[in-house]
Amino acid sequence: MEWSPLIITLQTAGTATVATFFLGIGLALLVVRMRRFQGLADAVITLPMVLPPTVVGFFLLLLLGKRSVIGKFLLQFDINLVFTWKAAVIAAIVVSLPLMYRTARGAFEQLDPNIISAARTLGVSDWRIFWHILLPNARGGILAGLVLSFTRALGEFGATIMFAGNIPGVTQTMSTAIYAAVQANDYDLAGQWAVIIVVFSLFFVLLLNWWLARQTKGGALWN
Repeated sequence: MEWSPLIITLQTAGTATVATFFLGIGLALLVVRMRRFQGLADAVITLPMVLPPTVVGFFLLLLLGKRSVIGKFLLQFDINLVFTWKAAVIAAIVVSLPLMYRTARGAFEQLDPNIISAARTLGVSDWRIFWHILLPNARGGILAGLVLSFTRALGEFGATIMFAGNIPGVTQTMSTAIYAAVQANDYDLAGQWAVIIVVFSLFFVLLLNWWLARQTKGGALWN
């Protein structure tokens, strides 16, 4: 059994999760503070979550492929994204970002605005408010978004196979390896990869539930 799909999957999901962590929190704060076009911005950011992954991959091809404006510009610097590991990471970021964004936004919106107003009245900077008030009080939702986005990236298939392909040792993740195994009528191999994905996803979700239950029971979630 070749283990490269597992390594590529963990590398892809890990890199994508780091990116979605910062992007999701940043976009959540931006949308929460918006006074106009909030609904439109929310819909655009959430759209990849409701679209079929293959459609997301198709649009990524149109946007970043060799024939696109961005793709032609990148080729001038000898940078090609399609059917590379970078493409797998981008696909994972796009499909998992809405989960991080939605949970982070929900956590921020549940905070008492009077706390933030009081901090500003005392002359506390927005940067310190973010680090010492927003993040600590929203950490439960942010952690939930982090785990959900990681597990979503872990099992990403449609956008990945459209945009990054299924190249063994390069872009073949566990999900695409399952597809290839089924196509080759190797159901034993497909079953092994499926079990590994289920175990990883279940582990992280259970870990999240344990942490949230511990924090809530200890009364420390909002401290």
